[in-house]
Amino acid sequence: MSNYKTEQEIFWAGDFGTEYIERNQGNALLASNLNFFVNALRSVRDIDTCIEFGANIGLNLQSIKLLYPGIDASAIEINQTAAKQLADVIPPHNIFKKSILEFVPGNQWDLSLIKGVLIHINPEELPQVYDKLVASTKRYLMVAEYYNPVPVAILYRGHNDRLFKRDFAGEIMDRHPQLQLVDYGFVYRRDPNFPQDDITWFLMEKR
Repeated sequence: MSNYKTEQEIFWAGDFGTEYIERNQGNALLASNLNFFVNALRSVRDIDTCIEFGANIGLNLQSIKLLYPGIDASAIEINQTAAKQLADVIPPHNIFKKSILEFVPGNQWDLSLIKGVLIHINPEELPQVYDKLVASTKRYLMVAEYYNPVPVAILYRGHNDRLFKRDFAGEIMDRHPQLQLVDYGFVYRRDPNFPQDDITWFLMEKR
């Protein structure tokens, strides 16, 4: 077993991460994700490969595969139970079963994606995660997280220091000026048709 560096990694690799799977699956969520990516990726052109940081059981990648049939998808996933189910969505050899903090990019993909994961990473580790996201993409980077103009910590299901909000995309672009903002948007949890959990998304392009 990995010797994780942060409490947040232990949290998601263990029982809480496994319980998360049961709360976050089903056709309704898949439909909402498909609608999400139709809008969030409307400016993307010519992508054949992608990698998702923190893919869980692969609901996001299922949607992307519907939109881009034949795409070669890869993923990083810390929770071993989730990674087993993820292998039903993408080839097992494309799954990096480890923490994002342990992942070392050895390749580049047309699209690098992270959705609802940066909010759960120890803030001290964010700069290296930003660097990994940028190093992993040939062209596009999508960040979809809770947004706040200044960093704040939020109580998460009774746990402290497990959820953080900030301007993740702005910090990435400040750190990596070769990235330019292409598009952005927001999906409200009360959307009557295709709700998301108050997600703000940003599509950036490496130039």
